[in-house]
Amino acid sequence: MFKKIAAAAALTLLASSSFAAAPTAFYAGIDGGATKIDDLDTKGSFGGFIGYGFNQYVAIEAGYRQLGKYDVDFYGGASVDLKAKQTHVSVLGFYPLNPQLDIYGRLGWNKLRAEASYGNYSYGEDTDKVLYGIGLNYNFTPAISGRVEVQKPASDTTNYSVGVVFKF
Repeated sequence: MFKKIAAAAALTLLASSSFAAAPTAFYAGIDGGATKIDDLDTKGSFGGFIGYGFNQYVAIEAGYRQLGKYDVDFYGGASVDLKAKQTHVSVLGFYPLNPQLDIYGRLGWNKLRAEASYGNYSYGEDTDKVLYGIGLNYNFTPAISGRVEVQKPASDTTNYSVGVVFKF
């Protein structure tokens, strides 16, 4: 009897995961990765996002990402601390490759903020840019999926990230 119950539970789990799709309804997630800005070192990045999937093909998403902290050396030995941050709103288009795996594209708007500090002085500047990217979304369960993505927040900046998505 126990073997039949275990087999039925296993089949139910497999069947439910085989119908997993891109996020529908509300979801949230976190990611971490690396950011490369031209003429600067590659630095670690992290962020979070929330979104709403209208169906398995289209979602809208908003997020925040710390793109990295850099030490910029100038002629004469001066070193400036630079922080790069990103807030964004995007539309995502998903295309299912199989029941668990989707490829997606991102197109949106992002505000990039650079904050520089040297001694007691600090300066910040904002720039609005078009954001685009491409990624893969793998559904581990109907409620949890993982992502791998490459984004271009600016023409001189590329972000590579790996994240986890929790669907509500």
